[in-house]
Amino acid sequence: MFERWKKKTVNKVEVKAPLTGQAVPLSQVPDEAFAAGHMGKGIAIEPSEGRLVAPFDGTVAHVIKTKHAVMLEEKATGLQYLFHIGINTVGLKGEGYTSHVSVGDSVKAGQTLIEFDIDTIKAAGYPIVTPVIVTNADELASDVEGHTGSVTAGSDSVLSITLNS
Repeated sequence: MFERWKKKTVNKVEVKAPLTGQAVPLSQVPDEAFAAGHMGKGIAIEPSEGRLVAPFDGTVAHVIKTKHAVMLEEKATGLQYLFHIGINTVGLKGEGYTSHVSVGDSVKAGQTLIEFDIDTIKAAGYPIVTPVIVTNADELASDVEGHTGSVTAGSDSVLSITLNS
């Protein structure tokens, strides 16, 4: 009888930008696996500075050995994210990248994960656009919405995720 007055709890997660730059839709990433959403739902950021930070408190699930990508798991929700700096940058074999974390590390929001040299990446002919992918969204979320435009690492929201109830 009083159902319409009960508070509805919508479990929404806001993910802050892990990079400073310009957030763009995944469809603009020059790699079909990311652009078509085969890697998962998310957003991409064209970075203006070479520092990837943790957008939330979490655990490092994986660091690619060439240091161009890292996966984090958000402690509070279990959502897992892939941060892939540049496209086809595995070809750099780690040149221009410095990782500050290892698998299993606990990280705090704002902590530096990877530093990278934008000029080195561009000089090698690789795009620096960085996909930010929720790899297990299909299992845990009913909706993932990306926010585009100018973003500052740690302060602007780039993803709104509605968790399954």
